[in-house]
Amino acid sequence: MKNLKQGFTLIELLVVIAIIGILSSVVLASLNSARSKGSDAAVKAQLVSLRPQAELYFDGAGNYGSAAGTVSSCSTVGSLFVADPRIASQVAALASTSAAVACYSSPAGSQTAWAVSAQLVSTSSYWCVDSLGASKGSTGPATSSVCP
Repeated sequence: MKNLKQGFTLIELLVVIAIIGILSSVVLASLNSARSKGSDAAVKAQLVSLRPQAELYFDGAGNYGSAAGTVSSCSTVGSLFVADPRIASQVAALASTSAAVACYSSPAGSQTAWAVSAQLVSTSSYWCVDSLGASKGSTGPATSSVCP
């Protein structure tokens, strides 16, 4: 007698679907983690690329802006964050990537230092770069011309 029954049983199909579902959830969780780490890397790269632009601005102008002071939105007229179009576009790109961006220039009269910090995507910490060469993580935004 031949067995004419072919195909899979309902139990076999359900087990395969369950395994595929578990594997896809693990992969999607890993993808989200990788995506946020990639965004953090983009924020850090944008901040690091500000330093050479600021030094080029300083070489041409002799200071870091004429209207310096603490700025949370990086939009004080006369500061290097607005006066130089390359730096302004980098700060705008940074603001589109990060939840919070803070810029600081030394007080009017000296204009010899600056710092910029941005909140990282995957954590609540910040990444900060300044005119002294620091590029490091911090717990809060820049509040002086030196990274905290």
